[in-house]
Amino acid sequence: PNVCAVQKLIGTNRKYFTNCKQWYQRKICGKSTVISYECCPGYEKVPGEKGCPAALPLSNIYETLGVVGSATTQLYSDRSNLRPEIEGPGSFTIFAPSNEAWASLSAETLDSLVSNVNIELLNALRYHMVNKRVLTDDLKHGTTLNSMYQDLPIQIHHYPNGIVTVNCARLLKADHHATNGVVHVIDKVIATTTNSIQQIIETEESLETLRAAVAASDLNSLLESEGQYTLLAPTNEAFEKIPRETLNRILGDPEALRDLLNHHILKSAMCAEAIIAGLTMETLEGTTLDVGCSGEELTLNGKPIIANKDVLATNGVVHFVNELLIPDSAKTLFELAQESEVSKSMDVFRQAGLSSHLTGSERVTLLAPVNDVFKDGLPIVDSNMKNLLLNHIVRDQLSSKYLYHGQKLQTLGDKELRVFVYRNNLCIENACIAAHDKRGRFGTLFSVDKMLTPPSGSVMDVLKADHRFSTLVAAIQSAGLTENLNRPGTFTVFAPTNEAFRAMPQGELNKLMGNAKELANILKFHVADEILVSGAVGALVRLKSMQGDKLEVSMKNNVIHINKEPVAESDIMATNGVVYAVNSVLQPQASRPQERGDEPADPALEIFKQASALSKVSQRNPRLAPVYSRLLARMKENSGGF
Repeated sequence: PNVCAVQKLIGTNRKYFTNCKQWYQRKICGKSTVISYECCPGYEKVPGEKGCPAALPLSNIYETLGVVGSATTQLYSDRSNLRPEIEGPGSFTIFAPSNEAWASLSAETLDSLVSNVNIELLNALRYHMVNKRVLTDDLKHGTTLNSMYQDLPIQIHHYPNGIVTVNCARLLKADHHATNGVVHVIDKVIATTTNSIQQIIETEESLETLRAAVAASDLNSLLESEGQYTLLAPTNEAFEKIPRETLNRILGDPEALRDLLNHHILKSAMCAEAIIAGLTMETLEGTTLDVGCSGEELTLNGKPIIANKDVLATNGVVHFVNELLIPDSAKTLFELAQESEVSKSMDVFRQAGLSSHLTGSERVTLLAPVNDVFKDGLPIVDSNMKNLLLNHIVRDQLSSKYLYHGQKLQTLGDKELRVFVYRNNLCIENACIAAHDKRGRFGTLFSVDKMLTPPSGSVMDVLKADHRFSTLVAAIQSAGLTENLNRPGTFTVFAPTNEAFRAMPQGELNKLMGNAKELANILKFHVADEILVSGAVGALVRLKSMQGDKLEVSMKNNVIHINKEPVAESDIMATNGVVYAVNSVLQPQASRPQERGDEPADPALEIFKQASALSKVSQRNPRLAPVYSRLLARMKENSGGF
């Protein structure tokens, strides 16, 4: 009974009195902890008995300070003449710095307090006190308590992970009851807070550039207002690390500048001591930052860039950062792409002389192939390649979540691209979106899985332009299907190559070509009346052919198969569909040679078999005789008599 678990951080003196919300962690900022057990506050061990069964007698606050590990606070209370007050009648709460907290103060700070014990030290200690009993359950997140020093506020934060901070000092041991109040042990000596976040910016020399940026973006009033914010304040050094051209562009663009600054402001106050593992926090800009820790260092998006932490303000807390956090919304398309999996695409666009479209104020959407597309090397940039790249830049700044099936997009190359929405993918022509959008200041980046092929002509135009399909073109014309494949539509054509026709037995090929009706039937089996690009094919997709039977399209080892036959080439785009080259002529089910076991059964024969089996049973069981008679009657009806 009355035993509390404590997580001790290996290699340090830091302890965390664990609760259910923290118990599963077993790590603090990536460092392992050892679980030990101590008597809960107010209890002690009894020799020979389990746990901590004996309740300690209550004493006044002064005496309690010596028991809970805050003997230095007890000593300074005596020196500053606070002792009579905390020994006497009343109901107080004291947030008592631990012995280690006092020892961690600089010699200069400690000397300024202790040298004039009757004033400075007494005021400092009274700022740690509240003139009423406040237990942990009363320490609600975001509340303030009036201290006993000029009623100056003490800020309380009670975080979801169970950690409680007092002016960003962590509560180490809580709820030590005394006859005249309660003692909470904290890990820092806390100081009075009178400046807002804006006032800290105005008085701190290392934030001079930030000060000018805040003034230019009219954020002064927000950072002066009541609330609880966290400002990740970029130092002058952080601004200097940014290329001058980029920095001037952002500082000269009010919207980009405001987004930049809002990206450095979290919607709630987050003290460093409350961060014991990674968590995602929302900024005023609406984006998120991964705030974490590694040992003694705080991290942002995995990087230890926080130089000075827990500068407390009346309306939140400031952490100084030595790198600028530029949000996507303040970046050009070129900057977005350079930091993602499409950096090789940027090299190609730059070689083609198209950088101005990616760095200016033109509203566009870039369809950028991922780096894997260029694993065999970058393509040669000639006039044809430049025209193709222009068709990867769509007019207007789009968002993929607003795209819809059949939508038409206009490119800078004056081509019209179609949007296809599938169950498992979103594609623009043959290129499917491979990652979430990145929305920049003027442009949006879509990472796509392949180079886009704009459509050129109808399905018939595509087939006629490719010498591999000359036999197929002749067959289509012979079957009278030319007009069908020229008209507007949404066709997927599995086009047999000349090689496919040559592979057929000569007699069968001659017979097929001489029968227009049968030829049309076979050709229609190769056409589906909907567009299916390869990026939409998962394990298996079934399409209904124009002949009526189903086509089964599947993906095996990154190769498209149609009715288990491998496709030679995918995604040859046409204005009214898509063409796949196949090296075999597909056969509908009804046209395939059937084995005897697949032949449909004669219903009369089936009935006769059942009747024969049942007759033997009916002879043994008179009740089945009527059933046998009915079966004989059905047999006669189906066979017309014997």
